[in-house]
Amino acid sequence: MRGALAPLAEREFRLLFLGRTVSFVGNSFASVALAFAVLDVTGSKADLGYVLAARSLPQVVFILAGGVWADRLPRHHVMVGSNLASGASQAALAALLLSGSAHLGELLALAAVNGTSSAFFFPASTGIVPQTVPTPILQPANALLRLGLNASSIGGAALGGVVVAVSSPGWAIAVDAGTFIAAAALIAAMRLPTGLRLAGSSFLSELGQGWREFRSRAWLWAIVLQFSFVNAAETGSVYVLGPSVARAHLGGEASWGAVLAADGIGLICGGVIMLRLRPRRLLLWATLGIFLMPLLPLALAFPLSLPIVVGAAFVAGFGTEVFGILWDTTMQQEIPGETLSRVSSYDALGSFVLIPVGLSAAGVIASVIGTRSTYFGAAALIATATALVLLIRDVRELQRR
Repeated sequence: MRGALAPLAEREFRLLFLGRTVSFVGNSFASVALAFAVLDVTGSKADLGYVLAARSLPQVVFILAGGVWADRLPRHHVMVGSNLASGASQAALAALLLSGSAHLGELLALAAVNGTSSAFFFPASTGIVPQTVPTPILQPANALLRLGLNASSIGGAALGGVVVAVSSPGWAIAVDAGTFIAAAALIAAMRLPTGLRLAGSSFLSELGQGWREFRSRAWLWAIVLQFSFVNAAETGSVYVLGPSVARAHLGGEASWGAVLAADGIGLICGGVIMLRLRPRRLLLWATLGIFLMPLLPLALAFPLSLPIVVGAAFVAGFGTEVFGILWDTTMQQEIPGETLSRVSSYDALGSFVLIPVGLSAAGVIASVIGTRSTYFGAAALIATATALVLLIRDVRELQRR
C-alpha cells in the first residue's frame, strides 16, 4: 500500500490531485443538473443532445491548439486559465437558471464556452503527470488521479440527483462554478518548469511534430480510431437517451443519479485494483476492459429493473477504468515528454471528433427507429470497434518496460 500511495509524497502531485478532484466534484453535480435543466427549459431530448454537442464541438476544434500551448507554457498555468474560464461560464449558466430566464440559445453558447476551456485543460492535465512523479510510479499516480475523479463522481452524481430533485438544476451548477475557482487556486500553487518550446519553432511546426509522433505508432492511431466510434455511441445512447428513460421507467432524477454513481463506483473499484495489478501486456488488458462497456446500453434498452441497470453501470465503469489507467500509462511510457501534450491532443481529437454527431443524432435516431433499437445499435458498434483493434499486433503484444 505504501508503494500504491507513493505519488502522494510528492508536493506537486498532491496539489494536482486535489485541484483535479475538487473540480470533478462539481462536474459530477453538473452532469446530472445540466440534463434536467435542458429538459425543464425545452422538454426536448433532441435539445439536450444539441446542448451536449455544443460543448463537445469546441473541444474538437480547439484541442490541437490546447496541446501545442500545453507543451509551450507551464502546463499548470494552462490548467488554471481553463478552470477560471469554466467557472465563469458555469456561474453565468447558474444565474440564468436560478432567475428563470434561461433559453436554449444561451444554454448552447455557455456550453460552447465550457467546451473551449476544457480543450486546453485536457492536454495539459495529461502531459503534466510525468512532471510531478518519478517514472517508476506513473501507473499508481494515474490510478490515484482517476480514483479522485471517480470518487467525486460517486458522491457528486448521487448528491446531484438529490439536489436537483429537491431544489433545482441551477443550484447544482452554481456549486460546479465554485469548485472550478477552488481548483484554479490549488493548481496555481504548483511549482513546475517553464514550457518546452524550442527556439525558433512555430505553432505549425510544433503541431506537425506532434502529428508525426502520433501517426508513427499503429497501436495509437488504431485505438484512437476505435474510440471515435465507441465514444459517439456511448455518449449519445447513455447521456442523451438515459435521462428520459430514467424519468419514464426507472423512477426519475434520483434514480438516474444512482445509475451514474454506480458507474463511478465501478470506476473506483477498477482504479483500486489497478493500484496493485500491473499486467505486462498493457494494451491487451486495456482493450479487454472495453468489452464490458456495452452492458449499460443493453440494460437501458429494455429497460431492465433499476438494480440491474445499476449493476450494469458498475461493471461498465470497472472495465472503462482498467482501460483508462493502462492507456494513460502506455502513453506516458511510449511518448517523449516534450511532445506528450501534443500527442494527447491528437488522441483527444480523434476520440472526441464524432461525439457531437452521436449527441446530436441520438435523439433523432431514437425518434425514427425507437429507443430500444438505438441502444442495441450502440452496443453492437462498441463491441465491433473494440474487437477490430485486436487485429493490431502491438495492441496484443506491447509490454510494460
